[in-house]
Amino acid sequence: MITKKEGIFLEKIVRKFENQKKSEKYSYPLLEKGFTAEDIIKGIEILLSRKLTMGKFTKIFEKEFCKFIGANYALMVNSGSSANLLAAFALINPKKKNHLKPGDEFIIPAICWSTSLWPLVQAGLKPNFIDVDKSNYCIDTKKLSEKKFRNIKAIMNIHILGNSPDMNNLMNFVKRKKTFLIEDTCEALGSIYGKKHLGTFGDFGTFSFYYSHQITSGEGGMIVCKTKEDYELLHTLRAHGWDRGLSRSKNKFNFINSGFNVRPLDLTAVIGLSQLKRLKDMIKKRTLNRNLLINKLKNSDKWDNQFKFFDPTKNLKPSWFGFPILINKPYLKNKKKFMNFLNSSGIETRPILSGNFLNQPSSKLYGFNIFRKKFKISQEIEDGGLFIGLPTKNISKGTINFLTSKLLSIKK
Repeated sequence: MITKKEGIFLEKIVRKFENQKKSEKYSYPLLEKGFTAEDIIKGIEILLSRKLTMGKFTKIFEKEFCKFIGANYALMVNSGSSANLLAAFALINPKKKNHLKPGDEFIIPAICWSTSLWPLVQAGLKPNFIDVDKSNYCIDTKKLSEKKFRNIKAIMNIHILGNSPDMNNLMNFVKRKKTFLIEDTCEALGSIYGKKHLGTFGDFGTFSFYYSHQITSGEGGMIVCKTKEDYELLHTLRAHGWDRGLSRSKNKFNFINSGFNVRPLDLTAVIGLSQLKRLKDMIKKRTLNRNLLINKLKNSDKWDNQFKFFDPTKNLKPSWFGFPILINKPYLKNKKKFMNFLNSSGIETRPILSGNFLNQPSSKLYGFNIFRKKFKISQEIEDGGLFIGLPTKNISKGTINFLTSKLLSIKK
């Protein structure tokens, strides 16, 4: 362990690098200085121990993560995408009761991320896209028709940018249809619907610790589940189909199933654990910053309903990720010029996930929308949507004024 004196010395070095002249492109990035000195020193301790691979701190992080969100079991992996991969391949695994078969259909919102979709497709399942709710950008649960989705066996629900669909409606549909539910919670760690954390409603909940997410370990992810059977299946799939860590067999190289190698590092686990301890405070700061920015925009004498901001779904206490904006119709023709202006002004922008994924070249390659079905709201969000960062520290008055000035410069 690093002593207090050594820690002070290392912290001075960290501060020295922090105070060096910025060379980054953006003065207002999606996330500035995502790691504290404490996070970095925790990582240095692991490096000095030379025990970088998955070990003690991964198990501690998994245990603390379970406590934080109220899950029964948690398994750390190397990314949120890998968490989705394990969830998809657990659903089709012969070890799982009532496992899915090739060609079985699943629901996924048209506004989605690439690796929310592809693991299920790679597992041999067939996507059935659904439009989203304009108020929250998530699955429009009013469109969940028994007749329309007669053959559905699973749902990949995505909690977009900290928001959620109406979970009561979604869970009623899941129970009636007896479908599997994966909750992609990569953008919503810490959001609570009713009294439950998002990610704990379904069979599997997946999380990401990539940079700018609610917590970051650089790379890394987590998958949670309810049953010991699912946990042991995920544990086996995570590392080669191996039963190592589960079995007391004298055979140390006992391969009981198919598998991948998506193990994390103790290096990323110890940083994630350090950040988890600050998550509640970071959620409060992001909520405060969001409210300040919206109030400043709407109270400006230049405000002319240029944008629509999404609000949390009823019964949701959100953990925001980013500051999404939907440009209203009179200003929409200048969106491209506006985004170029923001980026050239030092404000980093992103689309809302991948936009309407049916427009992506890979969707066309795989023939996902051969009948050219329209997804009206998803298309509106692609056409008019973008998001900027939402810091985990209090935004200064100067930064608020800077952002307000730049955002309200959009022209009709």
